[in-house]
Amino acid sequence: MSATSAYRDTWAEVDLSIIRDNVKSIKSRLPASTDFIAVVKADGYGHGGAQIAASAIHAGADGLAVAYLSEALQLRRQGVTASILIMTPIRVQDVSLAIKHRLELTVASAEWLCEAMAYVPKSSKSKLRVHVKFDTGLGRIGIRDKSEWDALVPCLQRKSIIVEGVYTHFATAGRSDVRFLREQAAKFEDIKAWIKEAGISVRRYHCANSVAALRFPELAMDGVRIGAALYGLVGDDYAKAYELKPALSLHSRLIHVKRIVKGQSVGYDVAYRAEEDEWIGTVPIGYADGWSQVLQGSEMLVGGSRAPIVGKIGMDQVMVRLSRQYPVGTLVTLIGSQGAEEVTCSELAAYLKSVPQELSVSLASRIGMLYKDRDLYEKIEHSMARV
Repeated sequence: MSATSAYRDTWAEVDLSIIRDNVKSIKSRLPASTDFIAVVKADGYGHGGAQIAASAIHAGADGLAVAYLSEALQLRRQGVTASILIMTPIRVQDVSLAIKHRLELTVASAEWLCEAMAYVPKSSKSKLRVHVKFDTGLGRIGIRDKSEWDALVPCLQRKSIIVEGVYTHFATAGRSDVRFLREQAAKFEDIKAWIKEAGISVRRYHCANSVAALRFPELAMDGVRIGAALYGLVGDDYAKAYELKPALSLHSRLIHVKRIVKGQSVGYDVAYRAEEDEWIGTVPIGYADGWSQVLQGSEMLVGGSRAPIVGKIGMDQVMVRLSRQYPVGTLVTLIGSQGAEEVTCSELAAYLKSVPQELSVSLASRIGMLYKDRDLYEKIEHSMARV
């Protein structure tokens, strides 16, 4: 752990061998010809972009995907050499920088690509590698209809353009009602016909994210973009069915333990009063670390037992109700297992009314990050330059 985290009793652990296991488990369920694109945006969903990228590629991933140019450049500076798709259109004036670093760019409109061409170096060796994004129903970015596609075709036909991919993104892959997903998939098939008609050569078509790839292997096509499943952050049912495990755990220690009597309050705004005599422990984590006040009432693990959060969560500290007296320094697990008990990101996401990955990406840089690797039989420490 870094000097920053060495002086604090709260840290996260990432098991890189679990990342590799998850890659292999997912790949075993995909057609052999389908490329595995590991999504490592948002600093690898809060797990560490470079570390996750290296582990995924080592386990058989064929390429990487991020959200922004800055994330891709950071990976290059950290020594990552694999192909990287940037899924958000970049500023046109940065196109030459992307070409220099061998990055693949998303095209979501004809206007963007026409403007971007002015920034492609004149050298015959300079090629702009792109993935064309189609909006089939998610409503974020992308080509929406045939007229927009027809406007884009002339630019795609230039010799300086290589169409590495064509893709879309499903809006409802996790829902039991699959009608909207099927509508999107049908639209994508129509789009493939447009592309064939235009004579555009495409290296790979990809439309499936984690849940879509797991539920509908027939939609794997030439590639899948695996984000949440890579980290074991799919719902608990999916994790069990597809043998995926969470790679991240979060730990702390009790820094103060006290006995309070019935009627005494705990925390800001007298938000909690003891209904009987109780043991209360203080844990050094708060909303400045990404442990949102919305998590009030959720549970941590202390001594193998669940300990609910009582009172409002502060910026730096939180209080829990203990089943008995524990000594200061006792291990607390906020995400992960102790004995037979486990707290998962999926469980905590219910409090946030969100998805498990919102929790992992919210963890602040002042939380130390410790990397483990079962295959190396040692712990790998990270410098804490988390960006």
